[in-house]
Amino acid sequence: MPVYEGADPSDVLSARDAIREMEATFSIEFEKDGSLMRGDAVLRLTPDMLDMQVYTLGFLVGEVTSDATTTRSEPPMDRNKLSILVDGIRNSFFWWSIKAPAITSEDGLYRVANSWRRLFLDRRTMMPAKQIIDLDDGRQLTVVYEEPALMEGEWFPSRMRIELLNQALSLRIKTLSFKK
Repeated sequence: MPVYEGADPSDVLSARDAIREMEATFSIEFEKDGSLMRGDAVLRLTPDMLDMQVYTLGFLVGEVTSDATTTRSEPPMDRNKLSILVDGIRNSFFWWSIKAPAITSEDGLYRVANSWRRLFLDRRTMMPAKQIIDLDDGRQLTVVYEEPALMEGEWFPSRMRIELLNQALSLRIKTLSFKK
């Protein structure tokens, strides 16, 4: 894993801005009130668009699409699940895309924040540790990142856990490609 000690976090983050699209496959676990659903997912993602299909035992069990104006799911999903899937996945994959951030240093981490997102980066590796996303209605998504891995020439967390109220989504990335 690269070491960025002494590097300006703004420069390291802005270098990732060249990434315009990601395609991923991952295992997915959705937890709600003690119950657990597992599957696999295929994702195509840009900063403005999300297209994801979820499969269980090889069968399509859900699909979510979102663009700048519309979010659709089949089957229909409740608001919390859609927030985790759309806001959580988009911002957790594009973790570096915080506009006009204030950057401070605390406890071995950089805090990169604007009015609605707070990202905590490891000072040495510049890999994300945690992110907190404020939603429009006052709720908060929390993303925890683990296990950085080299994927197509980019270091990226291979595990993420996205939490909202009593629901959580855990992802283990199998493949990830970037388009610049």
